Amino acid sequence: MTKISAAEVNKLRKMTGSGMMDCKNALVEAEGDFDKAIDILRKKGQKVAAKRGDREAAEGVVLADVTADKKTGVLIALNCETDFVAKNEEFFNVAKNILNAALENKPATIEELKALKYPGSDLTIAEKITEEIGKIGEKIDISAYEIINADTVVAYNHPGNKLATIVGFNKEGDKIEEVGKQVAMQVAAMNPIAVSEEGVPADIIEKEMAIGREQAIQEGKPENIVDKIAEGKVKKYLKENTLLNQAFIRDNKLTVEQFLSQSENGLTVTEFKRVMIGG
Repeated sequence: MTKISAAEVNKLRKMTGSGMMDCKNALVEAEGDFDKAIDILRKKGQKVAAKRGDREAAEGVVLADVTADKKTGVLIALNCETDFVAKNEEFFNVAKNILNAALENKPATIEELKALKYPGSDLTIAEKITEEIGKIGEKIDISAYEIINADTVVAYNHPGNKLATIVGFNKEGDKIEEVGKQVAMQVAAMNPIAVSEEGVPADIIEKEMAIGREQAIQEGKPENIVDKIAEGKVKKYLKENTLLNQAFIRDNKLTVEQFLSQSENGLTVTEFKRVMIGG
């Protein structure tokens, strides 16, 4: 058996981030060849990933950021199995590097994101995730990826890194960024389903209408006014769940639309995305 020194083990550990015993065993198996040892560690990650494939990765971090010109915003969720791993600095740094790769390359889908090169590595992001699975021993995956392009995009990361939002606006300027941060926080807090009523899918409106009708019938309302009552309930639902119609959380005498209009004439939201771990 090839004798492996502590210095060699430490060198491989620094190169890969794997545990000391994993590095030692890989070097022994590879007879001291570092390239072969790295391949062995990667294959170990693939085996662990296959074993963990059916596990639930319900913890993790959500991160959002925008490009230097504020025209594009991206948001990613990197999931793991336990909160202990989610709070690990290395796990957070992996998520941050994936976010940076997304910002630089602006992929359209999760699949395209995973195919990108992981920053500072010859691995793809998908391969890097597999490598991390081998080191950590938990299922890890990108569960969400969102991208927005607009005249100005604002990102908000809620403390704790479990919730983040990106919001696009139809104007640009420093003032838009200041106003936009408040709206991005509104999206985080109030979880709207669409920017306005026009963006709400027809099936959701039909569902709410059916619920409203059923409630009215159960309350013993006359049949001839059931539809009118249901329409009123739907109108209330849309006001509470569409961003521009919601009461602004910092001044509930205003709607978000009114707040935007007062801040800058003609300012409005073009699009938003919200992702929350466990929600």
